Amino acid sequence: MTDRIRFILNDSPVEVADVSPMTTLLDWLRDSRGLKGTKEGCAEGDCGACTVVLEGGDGRREAINACIALLGQMDGRSVRTVEGLAGRDGAPHPVQTAMVDADATQCGFCTPGFVMSAYAFATGGEAADPGIIHDALAGNLCRCTGYRPIVEAMVKVAGLAPEPVSAPPARTASAAFDGTFFAPRSLADLLALRARHPEALLLAGGTDLGLLASRGRTPPKTVIHVAYVPELTAIDDGKDEIALGAAVPYVQATPVLVAAFPALRTYLARLGSRQIRTLGTIGGNIGTASPIGDMPPVLLALEARLKLVSLRGPRELPLEEFFLDYRKTALAPDEVIQSLTLPRLWPGEAFFCDKVSKRRDQDISTVAAAYRLRLKDGKIEEVRTGFGGMAATARRAPQVEAALLKGDFEGAARAVTRDFQPIDDWRGTAEYRLHVAANLLRRLALRVADPEIPVEVEAL
Repeated sequence: MTDRIRFILNDSPVEVADVSPMTTLLDWLRDSRGLKGTKEGCAEGDCGACTVVLEGGDGRREAINACIALLGQMDGRSVRTVEGLAGRDGAPHPVQTAMVDADATQCGFCTPGFVMSAYAFATGGEAADPGIIHDALAGNLCRCTGYRPIVEAMVKVAGLAPEPVSAPPARTASAAFDGTFFAPRSLADLLALRARHPEALLLAGGTDLGLLASRGRTPPKTVIHVAYVPELTAIDDGKDEIALGAAVPYVQATPVLVAAFPALRTYLARLGSRQIRTLGTIGGNIGTASPIGDMPPVLLALEARLKLVSLRGPRELPLEEFFLDYRKTALAPDEVIQSLTLPRLWPGEAFFCDKVSKRRDQDISTVAAAYRLRLKDGKIEEVRTGFGGMAATARRAPQVEAALLKGDFEGAARAVTRDFQPIDDWRGTAEYRLHVAANLLRRLALRVADPEIPVEVEAL
């Protein structure tokens, strides 16, 4: 089955049949549509020059990086570029006017990306709070001017009344584009495709896989896009546990996770930019099995369980049994991750997490650590840890946990060297990682000793 890619672009319907669905949205916009306002700066979703906005039928507007989004992912979506902001009379959008009035540009290369991030912020009903504005701009880099005038423009347009958006074209049946890009709309179709194409790469948000097409220019031969399968996009915010579909994007998962585990507020705000969190998924972060992925240490500490499904049926697996070795998992060739489940904190339990990276924003962790503790009278009765960047996979630390159960935090800091033998790389030396992990345990000691210390300690 071959179909056309159909979506809304700047309020006009588009059908694409003669371009590979593995083409990046950025390349298609510039080369096929002549929309040059969307720029390529880094080709890896870091600088924001390629920012465009997805507009949902519910009125939501979310910024994404067009450089790592594949054209096939846009099927059934509504996309707006900087050229689509002007009014019907050609007048500039209020966000564009505010940028001009604030002298918020110099060379102008990055300006369209900033404008689109500001547009998503302004129409999202958020307050003109410095922290919120910083978060909204964290995925945009300007190389030649200060950010003060850009922030001033953001303040002026905060709370701008959004205009109605064009509803995206409905598609209820599964589709295949160019015989290489499959977009199932049901779990049954997904599992059948997975059985027929075990070599295919599973695509959820594409914030990692998209690099093959953008930076590497070697897009995968076959892709199964899972982001429209209802079972993989469901959220069950239950009384005792939380179940998240593997394809739930961070932008939707974050409110649920932060409400249950407040320490994740700061942590998740540093998990990529808003552009990344719009499309990126926890299931993707697990499936790539990166030893420096931000979420696996957190999920290990929180005792996450995975539901894996295939035509042979479902099975449940603790996350700590899923990671086998560097980039190797227990996922069978015909399986997909359907969901992950997290038990809520019980009375007397606490959760803390930390991320240390070379940059505060837009950087993968050098060391990440997470702890789930059961406390009584200031003593640890139960503990689960998760560490990233310390081994070939994210792992628990049994020697550290044993020392913590004895209340020996210095012993736990020393035990790091018995649990882990990290490597040197450009993010940090092995010695540095060991020192950082030990010092994070000393930070944990302060938190346990003084409950008044905020759980949202400023990230390193």
